[in-house]
Amino acid sequence: MRLLLPLLRSAAVVTAATVGYFLLPLDGNLDQQRTVTVLVLGLLGIGVLLALQAISIARSPHPRLRAVEALTTAVPLFLLLFSATYFLYAQEQGGHSFSEPLSRNDSLYFTVTVFATVGFGDIVPVSQTARVLTTCQMVADLVLVGLIAKVMVGAVRIGLQRRQPPSAPQPPDLPERGPGPEGRNR
Repeated sequence: MRLLLPLLRSAAVVTAATVGYFLLPLDGNLDQQRTVTVLVLGLLGIGVLLALQAISIARSPHPRLRAVEALTTAVPLFLLLFSATYFLYAQEQGGHSFSEPLSRNDSLYFTVTVFATVGFGDIVPVSQTARVLTTCQMVADLVLVGLIAKVMVGAVRIGLQRRQPPSAPQPPDLPERGPGPEGRNR
């Protein structure tokens, strides 16, 4: 049960965030500047979340499991943040920023397609701002994957090292025994 709880916690967070994405009113009158501000603040929030999760992983008695929990929470939140940004931007531009108007589902589909580098081409950014936003997601995807690889794996390593009992002190290195200057053993 102790091992199942973190996975259930991740599933609950992702489910709540996904339900919120589809049900909360995202139809606010946000202009382009506010939409970008929401994205930047969201990315900063995810950065803080990842930092806190790395600390938690390093201190956890089960760092590998804690890392899985962190990944299964952070990546979906990251994708939902970009999905909401695409949706808000598409609404603000009246459906002229992408090759077709974007629903919430279309925005999520487009975000995951970009993240997975599949690029089917059925939905494409057509305005300059939409292309910049998509490029920003591509760069952020690479940064996220790099951070996860470096920071999370490092945190797991630290957590595993903390679990190991300290090793007994080693005696100082003794000089090598061998023939002395006259060819005799010392």
